[in-house]
Amino acid sequence: MPKTQMTTYENAITDRKWHVVDIAGMTLGRACTQISHVLRGKHKPTFTRHVDSGDFVVVVNAKKIHLTGKKMQGKLYYRHSLFPGGLTTFTAEQLLDRNPIELIERAVWGMLPKGSLGRQIYKKLKVYADDKHPHAAQVPADLKLKPARKAKA
Repeated sequence: MPKTQMTTYENAITDRKWHVVDIAGMTLGRACTQISHVLRGKHKPTFTRHVDSGDFVVVVNAKKIHLTGKKMQGKLYYRHSLFPGGLTTFTAEQLLDRNPIELIERAVWGMLPKGSLGRQIYKKLKVYADDKHPHAAQVPADLKLKPARKAKA
């Protein structure tokens, strides 16, 4: 019997679109999961997990994001200077005051695949603290995110 070879067909030309997301007043985790979904390309019927087929996402109003519960004071972030004793710890509230862009980028980065594919996908994320961005030439479409679920009474 002759052996048959299975082939995988990939869409070599990806149709990348630009999206703008206004995350003012949204919950951090719920917004970032939907953003990472679009960055990976999971919203497209041609999604393949080992191919970068996602779209560009421009996030505006990063300084107006909020966290639920006591996470603003209790959630800790870490940075190390690579010197002995160089571990720096800061809360989400301190990070939001100092650099709101980093808060969004860290959350999305944790939701992407690790390795070279994740680094390639991460480069398509553009985050800005206020409502102004320099990507008007790309004619980005508004991306409506699903609102947070309401708690059951």
